[in-house]
Amino acid sequence: MTTMSTLPAPAAAPGPKVPPRRRKVAPGSRLWQASPLTYLALILGSVLSIFPIVWSFIIASRDNSAVYELSPVPGGQFGANVSRMLANEDAAFLYGLANSVVVSTVVTISVVFFSSLAGFAFAKLRFRGNNILLLAIIITMMVPTQLGIIPLYLMMVELGWRGTLQAVMVPFLVQGFGVFMMRQYAASAVSDELIEAARLDGCSTWRIYWNVVMPALRPAAAVLGLLTFMQTWNEFLWPFIVLDPNTPTVQYSLKVLSSGYYSTDYVALFAGTTLATVPLLIVFIVFGRQIIGGIMEGAVKS
Repeated sequence: MTTMSTLPAPAAAPGPKVPPRRRKVAPGSRLWQASPLTYLALILGSVLSIFPIVWSFIIASRDNSAVYELSPVPGGQFGANVSRMLANEDAAFLYGLANSVVVSTVVTISVVFFSSLAGFAFAKLRFRGNNILLLAIIITMMVPTQLGIIPLYLMMVELGWRGTLQAVMVPFLVQGFGVFMMRQYAASAVSDELIEAARLDGCSTWRIYWNVVMPALRPAAAVLGLLTFMQTWNEFLWPFIVLDPNTPTVQYSLKVLSSGYYSTDYVALFAGTTLATVPLLIVFIVFGRQIIGGIMEGAVKS
């Protein structure tokens, strides 16, 4: 009886190596990857932006004999310098601060409201003379404010508003830049189909603006409000011309602090400057959240 031996099967010939699959990268996704150079540029920009505020606080915490020292260590006299600055009756810093809050808030609310309303009308409503009126508004942006100071001052005198807050509020309640900015944003952010659907539901033009258009314009309105508040808060030339020491703004009060008879109290001036930046920081935080929230909401919807 013969036994058959089982021979091992021949090994399969090795096939060609298949390279591992490369993960497909979506077009443009690399643009969102931050490199170390990006972080370095952001850190450098943040330091340069924060440095003037920090240095103002450092000088405001010293005395006048150490105001020119380059040491980054703050002193311990910030409270005393603030008290001396507030005790200056000629500057009336707290009164000027309150006036600036009122003026900047009123102007900001008015500019955002009228600019969004006019921007919606120019972008989505059809009426005769649309392009001509928009061109007239753009032309006003090309004229510097300084060229109209003399006729504007004469107008305030005729109205009896010299030395009152109306003189620094009323001329700036509507601004051409805000109208143009909101018009451009409304043209792209609000669809015609959405407006037509609201009209079919029986909404009036005002209700369409308030319930449909205004929520869509929230990111642009936040940016415009932030820019308007900062511009109005930092305005010096026009309040200095039309107001008087009895009705100052915060910039007028800082001007009084910087104009000493014999010498300038720099630590008191920098103490006032430091306090004057606090409302701007608060407004920036509030409007910054609105800007980021609007951007994220648009990103989720897209």
